[in-house]
Amino acid sequence: MALKLHTESLHTEPPLGETAQQTAAALPASPATTVRKWRHLAMQREVIVLLAMVLFNLIFTPHFWSLQTFNVNMTQVVTIVIVGIGMTLVVATGGIDLSVGASMAISGALAPMLFLNIAGPGGIALAFVLPVLAAALCGVFNGLLVTRLSVQPIVATLVLFIAGRGIAQVVTDGSLQAFNTPAFQWIALGKVAGVPFQVLLMLALVVLFAWVVRKTLFGQYLLITGGNEKAAYLCGVPTATVKLIAYTLCAALAGLAGLISISVNSSSDANVVGLGVELDAIAAVAVGGTALTGGKAYIGGTLIGALIIQLLRYTLLAHGIPDAAALVVKAAIIVAAVYVQRRSR
Repeated sequence: MALKLHTESLHTEPPLGETAQQTAAALPASPATTVRKWRHLAMQREVIVLLAMVLFNLIFTPHFWSLQTFNVNMTQVVTIVIVGIGMTLVVATGGIDLSVGASMAISGALAPMLFLNIAGPGGIALAFVLPVLAAALCGVFNGLLVTRLSVQPIVATLVLFIAGRGIAQVVTDGSLQAFNTPAFQWIALGKVAGVPFQVLLMLALVVLFAWVVRKTLFGQYLLITGGNEKAAYLCGVPTATVKLIAYTLCAALAGLAGLISISVNSSSDANVVGLGVELDAIAAVAVGGTALTGGKAYIGGTLIGALIIQLLRYTLLAHGIPDAAALVVKAAIIVAAVYVQRRSR
């Protein structure tokens, strides 16, 4: 009898492989798998929205499918994307940078002073390097306020948001700097194989920083710091250094965007350069799927978000809707993007 019972118990046990499969299926997905699934879902949603807008314009907007329209939309979105890349890095740490417009103004004010007063290639080279370094110093200032003095990011960057544009106006004595310098303006007006160089530069920066976020140690530290800064610090992550680098890169990219902006306009006006760009950059980041609470950074999503916002504005203007209404719609899109992120979490 005992032998019979023992034999029956052996036949009722599931195979070892089946048990392992059932156990693996019962376990929750790993954090890395969850992040990849969320990234794919977010990117699919954004791409679908962008394609739907393109399809709508192809059907209902006259002359949409033309090289001129493509160049107009792409060149108008370049500065927003470049600033948005830096904003994505800062937002990934759980912060925000309201001073990117001021960094653009400072960079845009310094560049003409250099190449208009220093003749030859040396002046052009300095006009590309020193203004970006000056903007980067603004980022270092913001980062030190956040990391060393523990000032809230929105307050820390509000300082330069207010004072930075004033510094640019003092440097230029409040005057408009007009110029016609093809060697400098090539960064915005030059073309490579018929494609504007500024567009190629934007795409190169998107690829570079997407690689940095996903494949480098700094990128991993960036996401860990934004996800849980205290835990990251206890695990040995140099959270203060990571945040300082993020704010510095954000300001430096804003400085580069400032050079492109003045090159397009052939003039530099500290009152206008970078005005309101911080809001456009934050909107592109939010629509692109990067959580404003930190811990995520989708550089490609920021590009798509900026394209969605730009294409929406173009569509409304092309159909006779005033620009003021486009601002209202842009605000509604930001609210919808944040709501979708909260529901997804």
